[in-house]
Amino acid sequence: MNELWTEAVRSIEPMVKPAHRDLWLRPIECVGISDGHIRLRAPDRYHKEWFEDNFLPPILRDLETRAQRTFTVVFEVTEDESEAQSEKDKEAAGAPTGSAALSSSSAPGAYPQAPRSRSRGSGGSTPVPPPNLVTRYTFDKFVVGPTNQFAHAAARMVAEAPASRWNPLFIYGGVGLGKTHLLQAIGHEIHCQHPDWVITFVTCEGFVTDFIGSMMNQKRQSGTNLMEEFRTRYREYPDVLLVDDIQFLSNKDSSQDEFFHTFNALHYAHKQIVLTSDKLPAELPGVEDRLRSRFTWGLIGEVEMPDLETRVAILKRKAEFEKVILPDDVALYVAAHVKTNVRELEGALLRIAARASFQSQPITLDVARDALQKLLANTPTGLTIESIQREVAAYFDIKLHDLKGPKRHRAVAHPRMIAMFLARKLTSMSYPEIGSRFGGKDHSTVISAVRKIERLCAEEPTVRSVVNTIETHLRQP
Repeated sequence: MNELWTEAVRSIEPMVKPAHRDLWLRPIECVGISDGHIRLRAPDRYHKEWFEDNFLPPILRDLETRAQRTFTVVFEVTEDESEAQSEKDKEAAGAPTGSAALSSSSAPGAYPQAPRSRSRGSGGSTPVPPPNLVTRYTFDKFVVGPTNQFAHAAARMVAEAPASRWNPLFIYGGVGLGKTHLLQAIGHEIHCQHPDWVITFVTCEGFVTDFIGSMMNQKRQSGTNLMEEFRTRYREYPDVLLVDDIQFLSNKDSSQDEFFHTFNALHYAHKQIVLTSDKLPAELPGVEDRLRSRFTWGLIGEVEMPDLETRVAILKRKAEFEKVILPDDVALYVAAHVKTNVRELEGALLRIAARASFQSQPITLDVARDALQKLLANTPTGLTIESIQREVAAYFDIKLHDLKGPKRHRAVAHPRMIAMFLARKLTSMSYPEIGSRFGGKDHSTVISAVRKIERLCAEEPTVRSVVNTIETHLRQP
């Protein structure tokens, strides 16, 4: 019967992204099938929940079709079994268990697979203050939807077991889609579990500024080694390093070299590293190959533009947080008209709430229309093909005249097809008109490019992310 399970799993593998297949599908083990019961084993509860939500229903349907009978599924979670056995062992040895064990073992060694080189904040040393993180950026305030589900699950796993397997965690996506929220939520969660760990959150711009300042002032202050202090601050102190907008390292050679050594020092010491970026590692312009390679050592999670249902949920959650009564029809109206990113969505809600408050009336559809009239009127729906060409050329770091010229090698041809696709999607220009703006290309060339990018967006997450990121930038007022 186990062979039936294997065949059922194989039936859905072609429809699963390789990263999801390796991370979520293959770790699930079929222990046995008997009397209509399937016993599965998962390494932890996150794998179990993801598998149940995303893979179990189609696998079960395929299996029941093959076997011509129904089955019930029973899950075993290895993590729970290990914890239970550990409690039994402690009890047998006379060691404290349960809450007593928690109060007596708050040192960073709580994760044996990620040994810490030291235990900070214990043994009489100075206690480490809470991390400098935004209070509202926690997991319970993050709205999960189809476009961010994988990145959210990956962030939860890293927070649950830092530096165990997924190190570094690299989260990428467009502006204002929740990357910083997830990054800081990881910091909050780890701080709750390990209050004596040093959690360092820094923007990449802050890291570069700190590095340059230390380098420049080093020459002015005799007797103080500012560079050693800088390196201690980033290489020795942190148990967790959270860096926002790592793309800011682009074309900064000295800062890249410093971050390279910082990354190595932390990674080799089993310290968790989490990075965010607006592009995939391979797409970062002006970043050294050795850094790009290290960014892919762990796990990569994508945050995409939220769909309509997720945007409505974000608005309702934000309204609840701000203690604003938001009718469903108003939430739907705002979500349907503000599509670019979460920040603009939340800004629109606050604008509506402010208008209703000034007018001393409840929030209604008319109030929402009135409050957002100018905002929606300023939305750049009339984008020009020239602005699209400039944005695409800047993203791929190629010359504008090459994008519009006759060159056919992939480094130029692929961005050109994306520019044609976006021109067709975001402007009212016809295929012949678009072709004429790309060096006199035939309309059939434009049609072929648009169809190819449409297909790649449906099949390739990388291409879809690139197109979404450029479109988001273009739609910014």
